[in-house]
Amino acid sequence: MRAALWLLALFGVAVAAALFAGNNQGTVTLYWPPYRIDLSLNLVVLLLVGGFVTVYAALRALAALLELPHQARRWRVQQKERAMHAALLDALTHMLGGRFIRSRKAAVAALSQENALATAGEAVPHGRQLRALAHMIAAEASHALQDSATRESHLQDALQEAPLRGTVNEQEMREGAQMRAARWSLDDRDANAALDRLAALPQGAARRTLSLRIKLKATRLARQTQEALDTARLLGKHRAFSPAAAQSIVRGLAIELINSAHDTAQLQQTWMSLESSERSMPELAIHAAQRLAALGGDTTQVRAWLLPVWDRMVDLPDALAEHHALKLVRALEAGLDDLDAPWLARIESAYQGNPRDARLQYLAGMACLKRQLWGKAQQLLTQAAQQLGDSSLRASAWRHLAELAEKRGDDSAAAAAWKKAALGR
Repeated sequence: MRAALWLLALFGVAVAAALFAGNNQGTVTLYWPPYRIDLSLNLVVLLLVGGFVTVYAALRALAALLELPHQARRWRVQQKERAMHAALLDALTHMLGGRFIRSRKAAVAALSQENALATAGEAVPHGRQLRALAHMIAAEASHALQDSATRESHLQDALQEAPLRGTVNEQEMREGAQMRAARWSLDDRDANAALDRLAALPQGAARRTLSLRIKLKATRLARQTQEALDTARLLGKHRAFSPAAAQSIVRGLAIELINSAHDTAQLQQTWMSLESSERSMPELAIHAAQRLAALGGDTTQVRAWLLPVWDRMVDLPDALAEHHALKLVRALEAGLDDLDAPWLARIESAYQGNPRDARLQYLAGMACLKRQLWGKAQQLLTQAAQQLGDSSLRASAWRHLAELAEKRGDDSAAAAAWKKAALGR
């Protein structure tokens, strides 16, 4: 469309020129005594246009001639800038390819090129950011080469080129350098140095996923379990891990925190510091209850921590994993000596509600055994021993049946039970 419009305009100009020049009878007379020169108006117009074009072309040629030194200087500066950027790209490429010595040399060459430009008064607008990036690449290569002194030197230079109160890009470069330095300290197994690096970050940068990941590893390395647990919770909320992975990490840290308790008061304080969703995890509740029992805690409190897990196993048998259910049975079995009436009623009600559950049969039989109800205990343990899938519980059932047979004086039954207990069948 644009070409058609230009073509129409050209035709219009041609027609106008033809109409003007075709019938133009005007003349221009020049007097230069004693001479007189008569020229047609068309020729005068052509001479004026030609003279203007000639003068304009001459001026442009003169300007281009005078501009040649400046163009040559710009070309040289441009070549140096290209060489500087090429060296920086080579440094990054070599670092990604594992050629760390070449990477550091290329980064140093980029710094030399930039310094030469700045000395010549041709500093690039993004010079500080470029220098900081080159220093960080050299520091990263030095870290890979285990050259800590050179790494720290380049790191300090990079931090100087990225001031704390600089532009947005400079601040981001500084934050990135501090995060990377924290990771280097973590690689050196220096958890305290890594945490110090992270503590120097602004609040917003410290809550980024990358910072939290580094902090999680550093706190775990430094045995700061409570801080690691808080960090893992934040990472879970930021969806840095899958839900299953986040739950597994939190569960492991909570177990470490529980194991670090040295008395019942500390353990109870630790337990209450956990979130409700964490206290509802069967493995955590069972482990905390077993730890409380091992520290000589109140058995009533132990069973109170186990109650939510017990309700889940009774109400939804398939919702609780088999190994968790077995741990729950063992934890409750350990406290059967002073079992109170409400718990006896719970065990009896659970067994009656699901009489085919061998685990509940075993637990009910052990409860009867502790209450010296020999006949009922023998009946329940015999049924459980034939159905239990866990070898340790099955051996325990046969062992107690053997002891009951010895009390009755039935030596043959006792021998058979002891044999089955020994064979685990």
